[in-house]
Amino acid sequence: MLIYYREHDRSPVDFMEEAILHIRSEKRKHILRVQSAALKAIHDYMYRHDVVQAMPVILSPETDPLNHPHFSATVDYYGQRLHMTKSMILHKQLSLLNEGIDKVYFMSPNVRLEEGKLRETGRHLFEFTQVDIELRDKSKKDFMKLTDGMIAAVFRYVIKECDEDLKALCRKLSVPRLPLKVYESEDLRKELGPDFERLSSERAKDPFWITNFRREFYDKEDKERRGYFHNYDVIWPEGYGEALSGGEREWEHQEILRKMNERRTDLKAFETYLKVSGLGMIPKTVGGGLGIERMVRFLTGQKHIRDVTLFPRVPGERIVF
Repeated sequence: MLIYYREHDRSPVDFMEEAILHIRSEKRKHILRVQSAALKAIHDYMYRHDVVQAMPVILSPETDPLNHPHFSATVDYYGQRLHMTKSMILHKQLSLLNEGIDKVYFMSPNVRLEEGKLRETGRHLFEFTQVDIELRDKSKKDFMKLTDGMIAAVFRYVIKECDEDLKALCRKLSVPRLPLKVYESEDLRKELGPDFERLSSERAKDPFWITNFRREFYDKEDKERRGYFHNYDVIWPEGYGEALSGGEREWEHQEILRKMNERRTDLKAFETYLKVSGLGMIPKTVGGGLGIERMVRFLTGQKHIRDVTLFPRVPGERIVF
């Protein structure tokens, strides 16, 4: 069994040896075969449903603000400050300016240099990949139906194609019943308290949705019910936690500005995006991003997300390769 040491007095050679053992572990082969099958299932599902694939953006002058503690990941390039992509949210919206495209997805690498304490959750990487999906002129119900089908398609294909790999990993899967159940965050909070997401995940047998979270400026707030947000998460069962995060998007300029100001968002950091919204060009969209490594962690039953990648990027841990 590979053990990750975090003591500062250990030599680089020790860390290198452990990293090599990690790469060479027999179970890594089975995990990557499951991942390959899951990715094929996603691509095939998107193609069948006419969701076009676009290539991801790695560096941009504007990216997700992430309104929680993290370190900056930027480079200066010919006098312009560029950010490592934290999520494709802004680019997904802008991609649907093309009137010939109404459904789009990206396999998007994300860099989020979050605090080291998150390594203890077992589900955080500071470098990871999402399947990022956005639909124009659709509602959260439309997105949830598409996502339900995608998740079920992944399970069906992995169960069919990776039987020996799942046996080697001592993992038994069943296709979730559709539609996935939907819960309101406030109902769960009243029932389970502030730690409702973890507790509801631990007791569940199938993935499920939780709706209504106060988040970044781009998730749509109900004008008639201030404080109610048309957004959602998918939660993996068995205590594996968040799988997907998304929502209907704010598209009206004054609403975007109001919410940016409420969250004390630096308006200069989104100057170009605000110019486009000021012209009334931001389309009405809905979408979300599902973490690939988190999905593979659940499919393969791994305790920590570091075990599903050859080159782990865990907050607070030493990087070897």
